[in-house]
Amino acid sequence: MTTESQSPTVVGTETTVAVPRERAFEFFTAQIEAWWNPDHHLIDAKLERMVFEPRVGGHIYDVGVDGSECRWARVVVYDPPARIVFTWDISPSWQLETDPDKTSEVEVRFVEEEPGRTRVELEHRNLDRHGEGWERVRGGVGSPGGWPAGLEGFARALG
Repeated sequence: MTTESQSPTVVGTETTVAVPRERAFEFFTAQIEAWWNPDHHLIDAKLERMVFEPRVGGHIYDVGVDGSECRWARVVVYDPPARIVFTWDISPSWQLETDPDKTSEVEVRFVEEEPGRTRVELEHRNLDRHGEGWERVRGGVGSPGGWPAGLEGFARALG
């Protein structure tokens, strides 16, 4: 697991998994709730499931056991099995951000290093778009418990 930052407004991390990139892409998207930290949700109710809608214009959202939903990301690039880009519609106070001009974006690339081995590169960028307090977003997603732990959980769950 490598974590790096190209600029103060970017957080980057990567991991390598011993599966073809098609499988890594499918697991990251269609099986997101299998690897996402169950404590990292904005929804008030107990989480029932997590959904990644596989298309441009789709959303990533949480569904509570009470039927409530929290749509916290919009899919802006869906290019299987090469990459996805989604918005991060979460404010510096860790609440849902409804102003699209105050959201950052996450790009995930799936790079085949050799047959059956894939490097997953994640870049969370434009963090300053969140406005005042954007450094808290960077601190959270760039911390060991943020994206580095997320990709670690992804690799572990993928086996």
